[in-house]
Amino acid sequence: MTLLTSLSHQLENKHLSLSQRARLRCQCAREYEDRGEYEEAREAMGELWQRIGKRPKLEGLEPEIAGEVLLRAGVLTSWIGSKNQVTDAQESAKNLLSESLALFESLSLSLKVAEAQTELALCYWRTGEHNEARDVLKEALSQHGIEGEIKAKALLRIAIVKREETYYQDSLRILIDNASLFETVTNHALKGSYHVTLGNVLENLSEAQRLHDYIDRALIEYTAASYHFEQAKHRCYRANVENNIGFLYFKIRNYKDAHEHLDRARRLMVSLKAHDTIAQVDETRARVFLAEGRNAEAEKTARASVVALEQGGQQGLLAEALITHGTALARLGYFSQSYATLQHAIEAARASGSLNRAGDAALILIDELGEQLTPRGVASKLTGCSIKDIRRYEHDLIKDALIKADGHITHAARLLGTSYQRVSYIIENRHRDLLKVRKPKKERPKQK
Repeated sequence: MTLLTSLSHQLENKHLSLSQRARLRCQCAREYEDRGEYEEAREAMGELWQRIGKRPKLEGLEPEIAGEVLLRAGVLTSWIGSKNQVTDAQESAKNLLSESLALFESLSLSLKVAEAQTELALCYWRTGEHNEARDVLKEALSQHGIEGEIKAKALLRIAIVKREETYYQDSLRILIDNASLFETVTNHALKGSYHVTLGNVLENLSEAQRLHDYIDRALIEYTAASYHFEQAKHRCYRANVENNIGFLYFKIRNYKDAHEHLDRARRLMVSLKAHDTIAQVDETRARVFLAEGRNAEAEKTARASVVALEQGGQQGLLAEALITHGTALARLGYFSQSYATLQHAIEAARASGSLNRAGDAALILIDELGEQLTPRGVASKLTGCSIKDIRRYEHDLIKDALIKADGHITHAARLLGTSYQRVSYIIENRHRDLLKVRKPKKERPKQK
């Protein structure tokens, strides 16, 4: 008999007090949360809390149980609101969690205070308030007697915030230094989150430092994460990590294993009816097809991803899919369609605030279509566009990058996802007006 089944049977007891019934409902909800089944968790709360925006029913409950109900309602408001992009959901979650926190403090329940603070920090992270998230997590870790799962979750979320801020070495140090703590945790969902976060950091470091060894280590961590998510029955997280594994295999050119893991990810996502994440898997698979030279399959798969993501409104993800689709179209010889698609990718990337993706799109546009716009090319096939249009995009993107990088070409190149040499060459040979935007080169002292 599973714990959920046992809790459900206990709820059938008609002699339970209000507080006893509420405690059991919260325990049921928590079990569903650990499986990523947040709507089921909301339903498990029953009459205590029914939906986002509705205040929990606390009348007649003991103070500690009232705090627990507020905690669960706050956690679920944050998760469901994030998943469904509900306006102001995180602010509502913050209010509920702050109220539960105040109750636990009044009762001197330090471990529950730490738990509420850890969940509150997640809301701050989701709204981009990283300083506040760090501060609240530090407070949680300073609570008397904090240990086990609560301490592990607080440390994990500090590592996530550090990674989000690109402090990869700091994040790695937190995770490695506390590996023994996570080994003692029995919650498979939390153990899986530890391994996937460590894998994410290692993947980031592999890109930043060009070290292949980090990719191998990331694959090991992602594989461990997939195992723990399978044990936790957390299909959503397992699907995401299988997609990550597929993408890493693609990066090291192991296309057979990439397809195998992408197949697993897609099956899981189809079972969850997660259309946006299915589209992300399709975009990754389209990249694999391109690498294999299977351009027609890449175009078809990327097109399906674009259609799905256009309905979801996530401009950053849409930009990635458009770049892949535009590349496939160019390689099939559909130059006009490719130009329009890559132009759309630049606009979507800019709308999402991602200069890096906009730079990728513009540079791919130059690489894939530049020859078609020369006198010897087939410019007549490119309806409504010219080399002048492409150069204008290139000029504006490099200018934006230079301004954000305070004129430093090295930093601008990093923002654009390319090399110093390439940006310097383009400025000096095609956009000399940008020389006044860049920082002047430092003259080396002459040897005496």
